[in-house]
Amino acid sequence: MKDRILKLYPTADYTRFENLINYWKQKQFEKVNKVDEQTIYMITYGDSIYKEGKPSAITLKNFMDKYLKGIITDIHLLPMFEYTSDDGFSVVDYNKIDPNIGDWDDIKSLSQDYRLMYDFVANHVSQSNDIFKKFLSNEPEYKDFFIEFDEDFDYSKVVRPRTSPLFHDYENNHKVLSTFSKDQVDLNFCSYDVFLYTTDILLSYAYNGATSIRLDAIGFIWKESGTGCMHLPQAHEIIKLWRLILDDIKPNTQIITETNVPHIENISYFGDNDEANMVYQFALPPLVLHTFINGDATKLSEWAKTIHPISDTATYFNFLSSHDGIGLRPTEGILTDEERIVLVNRVEKNGGKVSYKQNVDGTQSVYELNINYHDALVDNSYDVETQIKMIKAANSILLSVIGVPAIYYNTLLGSRNDYKGLEESGINRRINREKFDYDNLVTQLEQDTRRNTIFNELCKMIQERKKYPEFNPYEQQIILNIDPRVFCLLRGDDSKVLFIVNVTNSVVDYTEEALSPYEFKWIRLD
Repeated sequence: MKDRILKLYPTADYTRFENLINYWKQKQFEKVNKVDEQTIYMITYGDSIYKEGKPSAITLKNFMDKYLKGIITDIHLLPMFEYTSDDGFSVVDYNKIDPNIGDWDDIKSLSQDYRLMYDFVANHVSQSNDIFKKFLSNEPEYKDFFIEFDEDFDYSKVVRPRTSPLFHDYENNHKVLSTFSKDQVDLNFCSYDVFLYTTDILLSYAYNGATSIRLDAIGFIWKESGTGCMHLPQAHEIIKLWRLILDDIKPNTQIITETNVPHIENISYFGDNDEANMVYQFALPPLVLHTFINGDATKLSEWAKTIHPISDTATYFNFLSSHDGIGLRPTEGILTDEERIVLVNRVEKNGGKVSYKQNVDGTQSVYELNINYHDALVDNSYDVETQIKMIKAANSILLSVIGVPAIYYNTLLGSRNDYKGLEESGINRRINREKFDYDNLVTQLEQDTRRNTIFNELCKMIQERKKYPEFNPYEQQIILNIDPRVFCLLRGDDSKVLFIVNVTNSVVDYTEEALSPYEFKWIRLD
């Protein structure tokens, strides 16, 4: 490990790293079991379900215990620390829980029955974070923690996910790189001090109950003049170092990389099976949406043929919906421009919004589609029963393809576009971030037929899926071309399960059977 660190930081005092690691090794870390076919993540904010006057982490636990115990195994808690903007992704203090959510004792209470994924927003901090304040005050210890504007540094090729300026002005004549917004100031990972600082945070999360750690926007962490400052070898090397450290101190802790980029770039974070334990499968949501809009699984099947087992310690983190929008960059090289335009038109027709990114040449292009996934998916001319069949069919793909499934809380709860949240905030992503008063939600689950049906049907599907060891995330996947109107695959190494789903609103006959509109089947083969 010493050689790796000195390659990144040639003048580093290696004893400082050794002292940090030895400090954490003296502590008792909980044992973590491997993920398997039983593993189902739910993605949620810590305060997505709340009761006035109570820590929402406890309210969330009460809801989980009442409705989802034995169904959901792992909870991805989106940023749960004190923040100033971007719904948690501008972190004020990496180790202080947002008071609305509770405190560390409340988080630990939740971890008694559910494994937890914590979000590590490693690329940037809030401008209100103490380390940035100390930097602005010119304290020597923090002089290299952030990236000042430098006329000799070539920023012309920097990859941007936003249309805001790359640099912002702050007090004491500091002009600092801030990729995402003025309130999200990039850390300078070229500094050894920043590497030690962030490694300490990573290990504190593992010690305080995280069995998975999501590395947010991790592809941006290393900056080099004249490059896109994205996916640079040094960024990969830091993730590999973190993987080595966690494998040693807390084995089976999952490092999950979040890089909303074209598919080939995304899967590069597996490294040589020495980097991420899981990589976000960003191409899946737009490809499933494309499949159901067109009633044609050809593009999904072609792409899925390229998805193979990685190893017995690395796999894919599969999802259809999340707190962010439906990214279109992952479809580059898979869908045509015309096919992407069809997705944009569908989302706008069904009440969604479109967010843009700044290109290197100064133009803008679609970055993501902001909409509740179910509202993007369904044809509003269909009756409610058919719409629910579409929703089940889409989620059957999520539950069947190779990897670990993660279901977003709003998907599970059968939510719709949150226009109130959108209008009040002016933030496109809020359309899919509805929060629920606990008592109102319980009433809705009991009285709202649509919400109740979606919730119960998805829970039944998850329970049924767990019966098949062939859905272990490390086992084989073989795509079968039966008919463009169906998506079909085999899962399993020794034994096999056949999965087939009709992606159209018409009956599909194949061999000796027929699939009704949007019907899916799991069939164990002898």
